[in-house]
Amino acid sequence: MNKKTTWKFALVAIITAFCLYSLWPPHDPDGDGPLTGKIKLGLDLKGGTSFLLKMDTTQIDPQGRAAALQQSVEIIEKRVNQFGVSEPIVQAVGDDRILVQLPGLAEKDRNEARRSIEQTAYLKFQLVHEDNERLQGQMATNPRFVPPLGWTNLTQTTTREGQTETRGYLVRVKGHELDGKAIKRAFVQFDEIGRPYVSLTFTSEGAKTFARVTAANVGRQLAIILDGELQSAPVIQTEIIGGQAQITGQFSLIEARRLSSILENPLEAPVQVLEERGVDPSLGRDSIRSGIRASTIGAAIVIVFMVVYYLGAGVVANVAMFLNLIILVGVLAIFKFTLTLPGIAGIVLAIGMSVDANVLIYERIREELAAGKPLRTAIAAGYQRAWLVIFDSNLTTIMTAVILIFFGTGPVKGFGVTLTIGLLANLFAAVFITRAVFDWLVGAGWLKDFKMLHLFNRLPKLNFLGAWKIAFILSWIVIILGTVRFAQRGGFDIGHGEVYGIDFKGGDAVTLAFAQKIDPGIVGGVLDKAGILERFIQYQRDMAGGSEVLNIRLPEGATDTAVQALQKDPATAGMQLKVLGTERVGAVVGKQLLKQALWAVAAAMLAIMLYIAFRFGELSYGLGAVVSLLHDILMTVGLFCLTGRTFSMPVMAAILTLIGYSINDTIVVYDRIRENKKLSGGRVDYFELINRSINDTLPRTLLTGGATLFCALALYGYGGSVLNDFAFCFVIGVLTGTYSSIYIASPVVLWFHRKEARAMSQATVKA
Repeated sequence: MNKKTTWKFALVAIITAFCLYSLWPPHDPDGDGPLTGKIKLGLDLKGGTSFLLKMDTTQIDPQGRAAALQQSVEIIEKRVNQFGVSEPIVQAVGDDRILVQLPGLAEKDRNEARRSIEQTAYLKFQLVHEDNERLQGQMATNPRFVPPLGWTNLTQTTTREGQTETRGYLVRVKGHELDGKAIKRAFVQFDEIGRPYVSLTFTSEGAKTFARVTAANVGRQLAIILDGELQSAPVIQTEIIGGQAQITGQFSLIEARRLSSILENPLEAPVQVLEERGVDPSLGRDSIRSGIRASTIGAAIVIVFMVVYYLGAGVVANVAMFLNLIILVGVLAIFKFTLTLPGIAGIVLAIGMSVDANVLIYERIREELAAGKPLRTAIAAGYQRAWLVIFDSNLTTIMTAVILIFFGTGPVKGFGVTLTIGLLANLFAAVFITRAVFDWLVGAGWLKDFKMLHLFNRLPKLNFLGAWKIAFILSWIVIILGTVRFAQRGGFDIGHGEVYGIDFKGGDAVTLAFAQKIDPGIVGGVLDKAGILERFIQYQRDMAGGSEVLNIRLPEGATDTAVQALQKDPATAGMQLKVLGTERVGAVVGKQLLKQALWAVAAAMLAIMLYIAFRFGELSYGLGAVVSLLHDILMTVGLFCLTGRTFSMPVMAAILTLIGYSINDTIVVYDRIRENKKLSGGRVDYFELINRSINDTLPRTLLTGGATLFCALALYGYGGSVLNDFAFCFVIGVLTGTYSSIYIASPVVLWFHRKEARAMSQATVKA
């Protein structure tokens, strides 16, 4: 083994060992299951903590209460996101209450979350009395001391080297110079000895006011007051321009982060926690088992396929996929990202998609061997030729994920983070690890031939572009029909139409008492038979004691049907359900979140178009990729609507996934067009060039598309109702992604070169 191969193996070993260490021991102290102590599980898999908040509406105009409630929902969601990519549930309940559910928080995090949720973040900057020291002395010696009119005494408690010190400050009661509305941004920084503090950036108007106040009061103290408590009272040394300020104090890092979060997101009205409950997983054991079973079947299909078709090379690919999974799960554990059941399905689909890189490499090696090159040279050339297209396809998808992280919120941001991790792990495992293994096997003399099956190497050369106009027209007919159905079902009325599920438009929540506890999966099965396919089932228990209840969130108006079905069906009749109360609940995904997701998608598509246009040297390639992506999204959404399904958060994640998956096929075809164009020399017949390139990449398209399709079909067939819509989107996405790279993306490039293609055709006829 040479030095280069040795250091590659050493790097792989170090990364793998570090990820395994982050997952050890695999069980938590309570013994809930494998890895549950290391990876944060979502509400659907492990449950968590539920807070019911009441908003103080006494100071709000009745006509503005609905808007204030929605503002509070959005602000609280931003606040709780500081506890990690936790995918919280935050929704309005009735006219003045908010439900907040956070997955699996530890005791210290639960208390911190409660403080963060309840704090109003009413910030004031008040001048301290010029004669504060003398007046404080009088206050200490004279029990009848009365503060001057318009001033009040506030105290600040600090702890230094174990000693607690309390100091008093006389500050103005009214006419404060600045308040929290003047703050544009708040974030944590550290002083020269590593102590955290909160740095503030003011709005343009706030910066002007702050500069004026500090210029007029140099040498005086300025008290910084948050929710009536004095945080600090620094001396104004000079006029402060630039709109910057600091809040210093004896903060821990957690306290400083909480303070910065709530200062950036102040509540217009105070909220109070009415009750705190522990909640069970929203999915029952049956649903979780069916999801894991489907995921296992999908992964097994990929593993068996690689071994059967690529023999020994397939074993190497499977080892790389296994290490890929360790790295992915290890990173989730290290950075405390939250894993949900759709997330597990997404990981399996990512593994299925990782086959793409291996197939690209292996098919390239096959071509090099067919050209008569020695094994070592063929392997090196195969990796070199495949690397560019693998890099381009992964980078464009990573660009999409990064844009989702920066522009999205809540589940969109969490999806972007998970997608980025999966892609980087795929890239490392499929390219770096497999190359190191092959170099080692060839160098040791153990690999002397690259054997694989040859099922697709003699496919007939098809005239794909000959039918592109017909295919193009048929595609857009389906899209138009889907768009019409989308409009008929109220799709353009965001958050209200029939096409949106309870995640987007809210619904009814019914609380039920029961005599016998039955698995939520069985309850869900009864509701399925009653025609209620949308629901959120959860057992809840009061943290302060009391009986456990069953809470079910349903589409609006479905409560009576659901309760009657559960009371009459033999599977759940033994529960002896009694209705304790019903109420209206708001959406989990608001209009603002959906609009941000759409803007993120638009930004991602623009970035992809510009990058591909730059990489391939022509705008036609970038435009073709974007038209293809748009086609795939519209086709998937259209077929989704035509089948009578409703949109939920997992479905939104699946549609976002299609952006990354669909572009892979297109880039593979474009890369072969570019390569064949270089080899042709002279004038190019674009019709023949594109047709030949599509045929050259057809084996790879069939192999990778088939492997990913089998994974998606396993999720669709065996994943149960929870994953059904998610898997349906991916099945359609895999099919349309393959189809569009041939009949949408490639014809766009041909259309841009139609004059050249027509001239070449006429020259051929004359000849």
